[in-house]
Amino acid sequence: MKVIIFSLLFYVVFFNISNAQLDDKFYYPVKKWDEMKLTNYEEISLNKDSIILSGIFLKTKDTPKATVLYFHGASGNVTKYYELMKPLAENGYQVFMVDLEGYGKSSGKPTNLNIAEDAQYFFNYMVNREEVKNTKVIIFGASMGTQVATRIARNNQDKISALILDGTISSFTDIAVFYSKEEEKRFVQYYVSPYSAKEDIKFIENIPKLFVHSNEDEQVPIEQGKLVYENAKEPKEFWTYKGEHIEAMLLFTKEFVEKIDNLIKK
Repeated sequence: MKVIIFSLLFYVVFFNISNAQLDDKFYYPVKKWDEMKLTNYEEISLNKDSIILSGIFLKTKDTPKATVLYFHGASGNVTKYYELMKPLAENGYQVFMVDLEGYGKSSGKPTNLNIAEDAQYFFNYMVNREEVKNTKVIIFGASMGTQVATRIARNNQDKISALILDGTISSFTDIAVFYSKEEEKRFVQYYVSPYSAKEDIKFIENIPKLFVHSNEDEQVPIEQGKLVYENAKEPKEFWTYKGEHIEAMLLFTKEFVEKIDNLIKK
């Protein structure tokens, strides 16, 4: 028994001390910038202290219905995800897509803490652009991006009109446990998430929320999305579909756009 207790204490200390090292397990940034089939867009480059943050701004031909700030998943960069947001630009939304530290043309190295700082920095820049002033702002997070999206929504409630979470991860700890080998799970559970969607969502008041999750999702279990949804206050909607992880915009474009249209009418 003493050996077991000592081992558990060791791993608690180990995981608390090594959170920064464990952050490497959450992020798989790609620097290669793929060709994008876009015409009406702008590349963005911001200086944050000694870090460069990059992104793209998808513009719409008409007066924008709203402005969307999109945080993508753990792998790739914006050139991997732009096709998921292109339908919104084609249907009257202007969309900012950001590569946080280490992704695409952004410098630095992603950690759970510094990407939250990056996201807030980019948000502050975005809301002060002339094209964004006097428009409704929607925060949109996909997969790992749901963590930072919920964080930004919680901390900027007076400036946003809606929150969309697609393929929601409940916390860094929960997803780490899900991907761990069986013999590692009891130790990985002691990893402490610096913030989490399942907790941050509890503090978001009076903002319409759309949760999207595939019934067949093998990358993020739907139970994690349901947990965050259950913790959220009204108004809220949980929309399920058949398909792979974060594919709803490609498979059910018309329905997804209509749901977002309704979201900003509430």
